[in-house]
Amino acid sequence: MPANTTASSGPSDAKKPGRKKGRRARLLVLVLVLALVAGVGYGAYWSVSTVRASYPQTTGSITLDGLSGDVEVKRDSYGIPQIYADSDADLFRAQGFVQAQDRFWEMDVRRHMTSGRLSEMFGSGQVETDAFLRTLGWREVAQKEYDEVLDESTKKNLQSYAEGVNAYLKGKEGRDISVEYAALGLTNDYKPGEWTPVDSVAWLKAMAWDLRGNMQDEIDRSLLTSRLDQDQIEDLYPGYPYKQNKPIVEQGAISPVTGKFDPEATPSDSVGSTTPQGAGEGLNTQLSALSDTLDEIPALLGPNGNGIGSNSWVVGGAHTTSGKALLANDPHLAPMLPSLWYQMGLHCRKLSASCQYDTAGYTFSGMPGVIIGHNQDIAWGLTNLGADVTDLFLEKVSDDGYLYDGETKPFKTREETIKVAGGRDRTITVRETNNGPLVSDRSKELDKVGQKAPVSNAAPDRADGYAVALKWTALEPGKSMDAVFALNRAKDFTTFRAAAQNFEVPSQNLIYADTEGNIGYQAPGKIPVRSAGFDGTVPAPGWDPKYAWKDYIPFDELPYEYNPDRGYIVTANQAVIDEKKYPYLLTKDWGYGARSQRINDLLAQKIKGGEKVSTDDMQKLQMDNFSEIAALLVPELKKINIPDPSVREAQKLLDGWDYTQEPDSAAAAYFNGVWRNILKLAFGNKLPKEMRVKGDCLNVPPAKNSGPADAQKKLVRECGQRDGDTAQPDGGDRWFQVVGDIMDDPDNEWWKAPARGREDALENRDDLFARAMEDARWELTSKLGKNISTWSWGRLHRLTLKNQTLGTEGPGLLQRALNRGPWNLGGGEAAVNATGWNAASGYEVVWVPSMRMVVNVGDWDKSRWINLSGASGHAFNAHYTDQTDKWVDGELLDWSFGTEAVDASTVDTLTLKP
Repeated sequence: MPANTTASSGPSDAKKPGRKKGRRARLLVLVLVLALVAGVGYGAYWSVSTVRASYPQTTGSITLDGLSGDVEVKRDSYGIPQIYADSDADLFRAQGFVQAQDRFWEMDVRRHMTSGRLSEMFGSGQVETDAFLRTLGWREVAQKEYDEVLDESTKKNLQSYAEGVNAYLKGKEGRDISVEYAALGLTNDYKPGEWTPVDSVAWLKAMAWDLRGNMQDEIDRSLLTSRLDQDQIEDLYPGYPYKQNKPIVEQGAISPVTGKFDPEATPSDSVGSTTPQGAGEGLNTQLSALSDTLDEIPALLGPNGNGIGSNSWVVGGAHTTSGKALLANDPHLAPMLPSLWYQMGLHCRKLSASCQYDTAGYTFSGMPGVIIGHNQDIAWGLTNLGADVTDLFLEKVSDDGYLYDGETKPFKTREETIKVAGGRDRTITVRETNNGPLVSDRSKELDKVGQKAPVSNAAPDRADGYAVALKWTALEPGKSMDAVFALNRAKDFTTFRAAAQNFEVPSQNLIYADTEGNIGYQAPGKIPVRSAGFDGTVPAPGWDPKYAWKDYIPFDELPYEYNPDRGYIVTANQAVIDEKKYPYLLTKDWGYGARSQRINDLLAQKIKGGEKVSTDDMQKLQMDNFSEIAALLVPELKKINIPDPSVREAQKLLDGWDYTQEPDSAAAAYFNGVWRNILKLAFGNKLPKEMRVKGDCLNVPPAKNSGPADAQKKLVRECGQRDGDTAQPDGGDRWFQVVGDIMDDPDNEWWKAPARGREDALENRDDLFARAMEDARWELTSKLGKNISTWSWGRLHRLTLKNQTLGTEGPGLLQRALNRGPWNLGGGEAAVNATGWNAASGYEVVWVPSMRMVVNVGDWDKSRWINLSGASGHAFNAHYTDQTDKWVDGELLDWSFGTEAVDASTVDTLTLKP
């Protein structure tokens, strides 16, 4: 049905903030946007009124064609909307309208990214990114999901949402939607098109890409072979420490009787392993070009690496002060402005077959439903499971096709035309093998990938090298969008698990609590069963059928828990279940459990001590700043004999320190400086340039097999090539484990380093620790000053929220106008308060708890929540970053859910009328 809007009363509300996302724009655009958002110069057109023109109307009434009845949108003092309607169609139509009011620029840029159409908005600078995304085919897969897979009820909800978005857009010029469109119009005739249901479905592909698992580790293992032998590489990727850090599911197995996972079964009852361990023939390839390409793909959720993750935990009612279950969640994602999340309530005035939703929580702008939150019966949270759902395959290709099982098979091909603002169209050909699209076609360097890769004698002649294909579960149509709506409607653990069964991509840890006091966990996802002898840690030979994926793990055989005896469940990206007790390989690249075990230890200590857990306890635990690696290293660092009085002065900061990384802590600042320099001396300087941070230049021996023996003796100058957010060693809890494994071996080769200038070579652990303490003293002196009494962790560890479109590049004045911060933060890498930083590049915050919530299950109005920024995506709106100061301080807002509580907190009411 046609959508139309007419405002019948009420001016634009100037209290709503705003912010959006985009990509690189031309200098002229950026300069003029500065004038626009600052409200100065260039005549009346570039005025404050222009900036405010796109702010949403939040009071009075608006006519919206297609509604079957009045819909109320009630906003609180933070601009968070609660929507009340009498049908599903009206509810989701209103959700689309309201999200477009606050966040359409963000939505529009995101859909152009997921469809590989950024060049239409931002010009030729985005062609390579678009080409890579077209090669992956996100939009094509989303279209197939909508056309062939999703339930009809889901399609209706998606269509209603799209109608709401289009009702907002109808009749508006770009400058009426956001200031970014006004700026874009100066050099580009781009105008936003109508929203479609597939635009919403495609967003899940971007989410899946950023949570895809171990692809970077797979690349890095291959890159390491140019500098390290296999034993050294294994040192840097130790096995998960099951005895030290508990997995999520501590008991249970697949029953040989039912063939299903049984939380009460013992491992001895389990079937034998179907996926033998071990690398696939030690394949190695120079994948630096692919790594560089991955760095260029917009990461909407954050850098994809070991440090990325989330916390969630749930405590049963028997152990809480309220007698009801408590559930906490804080996903760790890249800091961005506006926040990835959009808080919202979706309420049917009366639940019925035609109006089935009464739910609230965190949504994605551009997608209907609630992703994380609660309804009237259950609450749920998400963390990344980290399953290995991607594999890189070496492919022997020719003009005729690719080799498979001794025969040349024809490529599956398609032509893609990339429209370029201000330039000529570009056409690319996408080639696919049975293992997926050839990602190497999108890089000149990757044209000859595998040229130096040692392979077995059975491998085909490499000729001009091997191509690289990507196999990824998200490139197959799935039903994750169905799962979102089913979760929103779930009433108990049975319907929750039924919803989880369709949550195929990305694979997430799902935690659960209900009003009856029950708690639970489910590992969902489409997770491949690999062939014997292949564990997905290195690229595989695509021509050999024995490396092909065989199937997917049946949902009934995936681990879950329900009301475990310990009374709580913790998921923080640790191993799901002990691999020795489970027949399927989920991944070899878990997070190593530093955060999860800290949460486990603190909850167990309280519960075993007979204490009850309160909402305040849950909130306090989310802000826990304890450093596990500091607890390991500081006792040894304090023993080092330091002759230099200035370094010794810094060393004394560690005396009496409790290992908590508060923002005002000088000890935390110095320790993290020491940790960064330990990693650089012991590991970073020994990694290949493709993994080191850009600008990090060293004189090193040539790479292995790079020339005659005599040439091997000469040092060469090599500079790092990787983006700072993804360079190694990043200092995450994998590196905690690497260092912990050699702490009791002071003469280990990793502790040794060559002479540096006038300084002697390092011969053992204590030598290296002393050098790191010295280097950290002078590094922090240059950053924080000579007087250590003025040092603080927060002055080093700062958060700046950047507008993800025009705030990331361009003139500094523009960035200062659009961006916010900095804020001095506590917490740190692999702390529960996971304000992550990359030790290879510096101390700036690169990922954060993107939101925090504590749900009082059944006593919903006593729940609490906070967002990283605010509800609005409009720069200079009052709600642009109005939650950030409270987020920094660890505060949470009251979360109204019931009608009376919502009414009491409402400051603006907008009525949408048929």
